[in-house]
Amino acid sequence: MCIELSGEKVALFNVGGAVYAIADACTHVGGSLSEGEVDGTVVTCPLHGATFDLTTGNVTGPPAASSVTRYEVRVEGDAIQVAAQ
Repeated sequence: MCIELSGEKVALFNVGGAVYAIADACTHVGGSLSEGEVDGTVVTCPLHGATFDLTTGNVTGPPAASSVTRYEVRVEGDAIQVAAQ
């Protein structure tokens, strides 16, 4: 899912009960990562197939050349808290 945090779009992912948050825009041409396919802790951009590690925000496959911002996440009960950068 995509949320807005301090004016930035942030993609949230629940992978086996662990919640990760990264910038929603792919660094290649801005594809929405929240709409991408997830395999383990890697998300694939739906536009051109760049891949990013959800745990670090690091780019793991082209055509993107740079990482996305990763946000700290804390889950308390039903609330998900995301720390703004």
